Amino acid sequence: MVELAALSPSRANDFVQCPLKFRFRTLDRLPEPPSPAAFKGTLVHAVLERLFDSPPPERTLDTAVALLPGCYTALSERDPEIAAMYPDQPAVDALFRESTELLRAYFGLELPENLEPAEREKFVSVTLDNGLVLRGFIDRVDVAPGGQVRLVDYKTGKQPRPQYRREADFQMRFYALLRHRTDGVLVHTLQLLYLGSRSIASYHPTAADIERTEAEILGIWDDITASARTGRWRPRKSPLCGWCHFKPLCPAWGNTAPEPPPVTAIAGHDLLSET
Repeated sequence: MVELAALSPSRANDFVQCPLKFRFRTLDRLPEPPSPAAFKGTLVHAVLERLFDSPPPERTLDTAVALLPGCYTALSERDPEIAAMYPDQPAVDALFRESTELLRAYFGLELPENLEPAEREKFVSVTLDNGLVLRGFIDRVDVAPGGQVRLVDYKTGKQPRPQYRREADFQMRFYALLRHRTDGVLVHTLQLLYLGSRSIASYHPTAADIERTEAEILGIWDDITASARTGRWRPRKSPLCGWCHFKPLCPAWGNTAPEPPPVTAIAGHDLLSET
């Protein structure tokens, strides 16, 4: 038995992409094998977070590269499956070479010696009027001398074409909503640093964008609630199915999904009391 009480931008995007994928990850909590691409992104994020611990003159590419081994060790000790992905030193060396290129790309986009982030890896959580908890981690929060707030997110992949930007745009608008709900601040800039393509995407949200994003989230949550009440988590075919670990369990591909676990509560509302 499970409860549905919180939503992050990644889980919301899961549901929009495929309700069954959302169920497998959020309700069933089925294990997924670690992804080398995802771990490389985690490693680079960890390095960029720690980079700002150094004094401004020392925030160089050499400093960042020197942080790779320590960050790798800390992450792999936390998750034994990581070490299995890199079974020998040549595999680790290849990971470090690829990560170094992403770090080199970062230094082509920003001058970290000129930045003093207000917050890094900031966890934010707010509760909406319907009891739904929104939460997420913001890579970096910058505050200008005039008080303008910029939310920055590092992406280790390439910048997608406009027709495929919905997920990333939604994620950043989600964070802007969290910030606005937390302290009433309208974020000045949402910035995505795409290290894979050495490009930057920036956006200046408006108050109308904040309202639209909250309405969009509430609409997604209404659909999640309907699926939880009926037990119907419909699969949605897309080109992304080829990369989905759950494809062998997906009815859309002629396979059989396990029975979903019962949902006992949704955002603090006890479903058992309704029976």
